[in-house]
Amino acid sequence: MTLALQSDQFLSLDLISGFHHGYYLEEGEIFKRVIKDNTVFDRSFSFAKKSASDPMALWWRNFLDNEDKYAYPVQSLGNRSNREISYIDLFSSVGGLSLGLEEAVKSLGFRPLPLLAVDVDGGALAIHKHNHGTKRVIHDSVSALVDFKVIGQGKNASMAYEPSVIGSQMEELIGKVDVVLAGPPCQGHSTLNNYSRGDDPRNLLYLTVPAIAIALRAPVVIIENVPNVLNDVDNVVESTREILIQSGYEVTGTVLAAHQLGWAQTRKRYFLVATLGHSPVDLDVIRKYFAHQPMPVSWALDKIKVSTENKDHIMNQIAEMSPLNQTRIDWLFDNNAYELPNHIRPDCHKDGHTYPSVYGRMRWSDPAPTLTTGFVSPGRGRFIHPRERRVLTPREAARLQGFPNWFDFSPPTLTMSKRGQLAKWIGDAVPSVLGYVAGFSGLINFAEN
Repeated sequence: MTLALQSDQFLSLDLISGFHHGYYLEEGEIFKRVIKDNTVFDRSFSFAKKSASDPMALWWRNFLDNEDKYAYPVQSLGNRSNREISYIDLFSSVGGLSLGLEEAVKSLGFRPLPLLAVDVDGGALAIHKHNHGTKRVIHDSVSALVDFKVIGQGKNASMAYEPSVIGSQMEELIGKVDVVLAGPPCQGHSTLNNYSRGDDPRNLLYLTVPAIAIALRAPVVIIENVPNVLNDVDNVVESTREILIQSGYEVTGTVLAAHQLGWAQTRKRYFLVATLGHSPVDLDVIRKYFAHQPMPVSWALDKIKVSTENKDHIMNQIAEMSPLNQTRIDWLFDNNAYELPNHIRPDCHKDGHTYPSVYGRMRWSDPAPTLTTGFVSPGRGRFIHPRERRVLTPREAARLQGFPNWFDFSPPTLTMSKRGQLAKWIGDAVPSVLGYVAGFSGLINFAEN
C-alpha cells in the first residue's frame, strides 16, 4: 500500500529532524501518518463523512468513538521490526496516562508491552489490567518497592547510595523496562488544596520515580504532575532533574496544556521526560510541533447517548440533584446564563468566594474546564452540561479525559463500581493526548536494538 504524501497535510515545521506527524483523508478513511527517518507508519479509522476540514479532530473523535481496541492496527510502510516497547506505570490508577503513551508507541511502529502497574487502589489496578493487558499489578505503595536516600535539595540533591528495587517482582524487571511512566500524587501540589499547597509528605513520593528508573536502568522516564509541583517546598522537580543527570540521563520538562494540543479540555500538567542512551526531544519543541486549535465540548459530547440499558450503564447514569441544586441548574437554562448570580448561590460561594466557576454551566462551543473528581456535583466546578439540565455523566467526563468507548470501567473481576469511585478514577486521570505528546519526546530518538 502506497499513499501520496502531501506536505500541506502535515505539521511540517522542521522543528524535529527526520520526523513528521500528520493526519489526512483518503478513500473513506482518516489516516494518522508518522514518518521517522524515511520509515512510514500509518494508523487509520473508517469514517462516514466524505470530507472534513480538520482531519486531526476527526481522527481523535474516531479514537473516542472506537468500540474495539484492536480494530485499527498500525500499518507499516517501512522495514522497522515489530519491536515491543515495555513500560511500567507507577501511581497508575486506571491507566489514563498509559493510554496516551501506548498511542505514541503504536504511532512510531512499535507494540506497547505493559509489564507492571503499581497503585494503592486495588480497584483501579483491576481496571488497568483489564484494559491494558498489564502483565502484573502490585497493590502497594510505590515507596515500598525501592531502597534509596536523597541528600540535599534542588541543584544540591544527590543519591546517598545507588538505589535498588525491593522484591522479586521488581528485581525481575532490571534491564527489561524501556519506559518508566509515573503520575505521583498531586493533591499536595494542587492550588485547590488550601492546607498544604506544596508542603505535603506525599510530595516526596515524586522522588521514588527517578530512584526506580535508575535501579531498573530504564532508558526513558516520563513523570507528570500539576504545574504547581514546580513550587514544591522540597524542590522535588529540580532534585529529580539533578539526580537523573548525575546518573547519565538527559532531561527536559515543561507544562503541556491539553487545549493547546487540540483537546476539548483546558487541563494543564507539568511533564518531565528523561532519557538514557539517546536524547529526548525538547518538550517545548514538542509542544510547538503539536500545537492545534482547541476542540469544543461539542466535539467530544455531541450525539453521546445517555442510557441505562447497556452493560456499563453506570457510565451513563445521571447524578440525582437536590431540589435546590436543580433549581440553580434550571435558572441557568431559563436565563440563558453560564454563571449563577449571588442571590441563588450558597453563602460560601457569594461575594469574595475563591472559585467563581462552581455551579457554572459549560459552553458547547468552548473547551471544557479542568475536570476534577467532583464533576458529578454542580457545587464542585463548572460541570453542568451545556445543553441539558444536569451534570456530566461518567462516560461524558471520561471522553473529555481521553478514554475511548472501548475502555471498560467495570471489568468482570471488579464488583460494580460506585459513582464516587468512578468520579475519582476519571477525575484524577490525565487526558490521553498529554501522555501521547510527552511520549514522543522520549521515544522519537529511541534507539532500536
